[in-house]
Amino acid sequence: MIVSKIREAVDQTLNQLFAEQLAGCTYQIGPTKPEFEGDYTVVLFSLAKPLRKSPDALGQELGQALVEKHVHFFSGFNVIKGFLNLTITDSYWLDLLLLYSADTTFGRHPKNGRKVMVEYSSPNTNKPLHLGHLRNNFLGWSIAEILKAGGYEVIKSCIVNDRGIHICKSMIAWVRYANGATPSSTGIKGDHFVGDFYVRFNEAYKQEMESLIAGGMSKEQAEKEAPIFKEAQQMLVDWEAGDPEVMRIWKLMNGWVYDGFDQTYKRIGSDFDHTYFESDTYLLGKKMVEEGLNKGVFQKREDGSVSIDLTADGLDEKIVQRKDGTAVYITQDIGLAIEKYHQYKCDESIYVVGDEQNYHFKVLKLICEKLGLPSAEGIYHLSYGMVELPTGKMKSREGTVVDADDLIDEMVRISAAHTEELGKVKDFNDQELQELYHMLGLGALKFFLLRVDPKKKMIFNPEESIDFHGFTGPFVQYTHARIRSILRKEKPDESASVSMSLLPLEKSLLLLLERFSTVIEQSVAEHNPSLIAIYVFELAKMFNSFYTEHSVTNAESMDKKQLRLRLCRMTANVILSGMALLGISVPERM
Repeated sequence: MIVSKIREAVDQTLNQLFAEQLAGCTYQIGPTKPEFEGDYTVVLFSLAKPLRKSPDALGQELGQALVEKHVHFFSGFNVIKGFLNLTITDSYWLDLLLLYSADTTFGRHPKNGRKVMVEYSSPNTNKPLHLGHLRNNFLGWSIAEILKAGGYEVIKSCIVNDRGIHICKSMIAWVRYANGATPSSTGIKGDHFVGDFYVRFNEAYKQEMESLIAGGMSKEQAEKEAPIFKEAQQMLVDWEAGDPEVMRIWKLMNGWVYDGFDQTYKRIGSDFDHTYFESDTYLLGKKMVEEGLNKGVFQKREDGSVSIDLTADGLDEKIVQRKDGTAVYITQDIGLAIEKYHQYKCDESIYVVGDEQNYHFKVLKLICEKLGLPSAEGIYHLSYGMVELPTGKMKSREGTVVDADDLIDEMVRISAAHTEELGKVKDFNDQELQELYHMLGLGALKFFLLRVDPKKKMIFNPEESIDFHGFTGPFVQYTHARIRSILRKEKPDESASVSMSLLPLEKSLLLLLERFSTVIEQSVAEHNPSLIAIYVFELAKMFNSFYTEHSVTNAESMDKKQLRLRLCRMTANVILSGMALLGISVPERM
């Protein structure tokens, strides 16, 4: 907001002073560093050479003209080594406060007419959601909400990977070892039940390989010849052929998993506008393989498999269909890209997938381009780093992952223990306490996973995430509850006047509040929710510093009281709005 106004004033003044020398000149504007006097800084170095002036001389001339011509906007300036530091009038900040202190939509951008699909979660129906899925869900959901706040029309989507060799592994293990057991007969949640059989498959696979190797077979040959693996391969062929018994087992077991997923999604607040299934999209992908063969984009190999040679593009040869005619993972992604585009005609299709798939998405985009698909240009891989534990990397097939449901339960337990230590919830009934513990536990988990730049790998520590005094969700949540407590005692009088002078901490708080719109814009441009997390944390810290220094209800004058009550309300609204973009609820009281 304010940066565009400053730029408009600077452009206008530069044109008046140096109209003939400004062609193609650009410059940067940003918040003034804390160690210098001023609110916003114009960086002059890029202007100095074309205008044939030293940066300091240019700064003095430009600063003087700005203060003289825009007296209601700029109250002063200083120049330090090529940086023009501008001070904004108190009246501007007070007008901002009066205009927006009650506006719960402050900072959000108007509709821009562009449409984006964000695909996230993308679970396999052979195991429950785990810690890695949580980062994916929280990141995808948050990016979608941030894009909405940035003015985009957004479709949230999920592709369920419900077919393939990994699914057949759980199915074969269930056929072999379950003796007809079901989630209801065992009392085990559906996705956990099926996931246990995926682990059981790999245990049996390992034993069979060891037996074959002990009989003189090489490790590479044993991997291919183990009976349970060959059964899984045959089951995939039978599935693609529509074998009735295989389809019955597949539908039965997937149904158990979907029930489990739905329970977890509800707990974490993850939702989708459209869910795709690989069992549908792979057929469209196989059709495109045939078209690609006809166009000469793909080639049939001697063994009957189909591939594309991307070595001229700096990549490798990629199989798009196996020799037995079954589809590979990228086959369904080609079909999905087509399906998405034809259904929604999005300007951009964002895939929220871990950085282990960076190569896959380079290949996907390139194949779609070579096939001439209209969806190709909009493909964007939002690559993120994996989540690890202090003990190291998780492995699904070995059963060493951190289960999402168990982790949420643990976070709620930790939040309860920490909250009870503070001793400020004695007036809560049991239902209110449980709701608060869930809000704090889930908020701590989401904030901890989103506060890190998506591109970075991270290590998750539950105890660290719940600290009420650190860079955490509960710290921000507690600050919101503290502000709401102030506002319950006394609300701003909309007809009352406010003070026309600002103390340093009052002004600093207003400067930070005004930046919310810019932070949303930056988060959209970088696909980075951590910028929002950092911002709301800094805002909560700034408010606590302000509140420690200045009384609100016992302010030195009625004008100051009304000013600070409005500051409280605007801060609470922005914290509420910012945390909502991260999928985090904030309590009214704690």
